Amino acid sequence: MRTFANVQELKAAVGETFGPTEWRTVTQDQVNLFADATDDHQWIHVDVERAKDGPFGGTIAHGYLTLSLLPSFMFSLVKVEGIAMGVNYGLNKVRFPRPVPVGARIRASGELTDVKGTPAGYLSNLKVTIEIEGERRPACIAETLSLYVPAE
Repeated sequence: MRTFANVQELKAAVGETFGPTEWRTVTQDQVNLFADATDDHQWIHVDVERAKDGPFGGTIAHGYLTLSLLPSFMFSLVKVEGIAMGVNYGLNKVRFPRPVPVGARIRASGELTDVKGTPAGYLSNLKVTIEIEGERRPACIAETLSLYVPAE
């Protein structure tokens, strides 16, 4: 993890990359809980037996489950001190080039592409790539926006 003493240090790091994080395994329990939380019980995610004969040879994580892991990964990539708070501001672009098979290990890297001042604080854009162990194409690429409000 890269720790910055303040937003000015973060701003000076535009163009740098961070990570990768530690590997983490995506489990069927996680997928099932996500399906329950979102009411997305499509068989490619939750029906282990049927999915064996499906297009992926087994169950896969929801793309949005992969995306929902961004905050956890980001806490392992970047920490900004000297702020009152940091909040998720949104996403500019998200893609899911490759599905994540249940049981696969994933990790993330980030590239800081921009930090700009706004009336509410500093808005950063971190392009996060979530890779799947042993795969050439990533599972997810997301431009995530974080708003850092400086401490007064």
